[in-house]
Amino acid sequence: MLREYVKYTSLNVLGMLGLSCYILADTYFVAKGLGSSGLAALNLAIPVYSFIHGTGLMLGMGGATWFSIFKSQGAKERKDQVFSHTVVLACSFAVLFVAAGLTASYGLTDLLGADKMVFEMTQTYLKTLLLFAPAFLANDLLLCFVRNDGAPQLAMAAMLGGSFSNIILDYVFIFLFQMGIFGAVFATGLAPIISLAILSPFFWCQKNSFHLLKSTSVEKFRMQWHMAAQILAGGIPSLVAELSSGIVIIVFNVIILSLLGNTGVAAYGVVANLSLVVISVFTGIAQGIQPIVSKYYGMGEPKKRQTIFRYAVFTVAAVSILIYLGMSVGAEQVTAVFNSEGNQELQAIAVKGIRLYFTGVAFAGFNMVSAIYFTSTDQATPANLISLLRGFVLIVPLAFLLSWLFGMTGLWLTFPLTELLVAIIGGEKLKNQFQCN
Repeated sequence: MLREYVKYTSLNVLGMLGLSCYILADTYFVAKGLGSSGLAALNLAIPVYSFIHGTGLMLGMGGATWFSIFKSQGAKERKDQVFSHTVVLACSFAVLFVAAGLTASYGLTDLLGADKMVFEMTQTYLKTLLLFAPAFLANDLLLCFVRNDGAPQLAMAAMLGGSFSNIILDYVFIFLFQMGIFGAVFATGLAPIISLAILSPFFWCQKNSFHLLKSTSVEKFRMQWHMAAQILAGGIPSLVAELSSGIVIIVFNVIILSLLGNTGVAAYGVVANLSLVVISVFTGIAQGIQPIVSKYYGMGEPKKRQTIFRYAVFTVAAVSILIYLGMSVGAEQVTAVFNSEGNQELQAIAVKGIRLYFTGVAFAGFNMVSAIYFTSTDQATPANLISLLRGFVLIVPLAFLLSWLFGMTGLWLTFPLTELLVAIIGGEKLKNQFQCN
């Protein structure tokens, strides 16, 4: 079991780290090429990326979880039904995102709080990102299914290939072609297309055990809404995990704009983007255990799936210590990389933020692994509870309360306090479940 755990989680963590370079590369190159205004515009647009990516993960993780369960039970027709329904759902969301890009980018930019200085750049980023949504959704969906179909190496290669191409294209479009903010988002939009190209041999060589249904009977059609609901319910924790980053960024941006203006938002952009990379490590661990836990759930092996969960918790604890030590000691140097203008105010805000904000990484990792564990064992209620508490219910009111009481210090501490409270709740639910088994 340990070898299987290491194989899936290590490959997935590497892939997710590469995937997170979408935003990190944009942050670095935008900061170098466009300064603090470009950095503020990018930070205002990040929540939309989180929502698109979160929707893709919701469909991919929700569908792939049921695919893995049916695969372990030898239910071939059910596997194809799950995949077909997931594809239909992805197409529906893709239409909505593209329509929003064509008709609502101006309103979304205004809603996210962009002022005159950064409005045009923010709108350009948002509109282009939404038009590339079908590629993002298709990539997220197929990565999850390919991973659950016994090819985690290929999934990792696709994620890394797309991400590294994003970094190269960022440099080419922003600096060589002088395409500005459009160059950054265009590079990001091309990355999932390159990832899909890397995945394509898996289907050409017919290694996949999931297929689109060629025909649908009346009985299967009647099952459609029930199966769609199962897919969505199973993927909600993944959506909320991504959305929580976007929601937190929106709320923090609103509060910071009132406290410190665009310089504060740019400083928070450094912290937020570093957070996306850190969270991607825990996402990789959580998504890595999902195929194994779902398999053992389908086989009726509770002890084995609990052992896998304990491996994941130990990994989260060890990684969290290393991350916090690295962030705390290297806060000055890390911030300086993104502070191309040498803005001392931005530097001071971001350094303090890094050292306070990242005290919550261990609790965040535990919560993400717990939510995916519940999802993988067909327990949507506790999974959704954990995800909603950390993503919306607790963090939003705490952000306003703590910032009102303690200013920026309180705002930085919102994330660790929220994750700690949710970890206590999630720990109790896990304890009760483990005792029952």
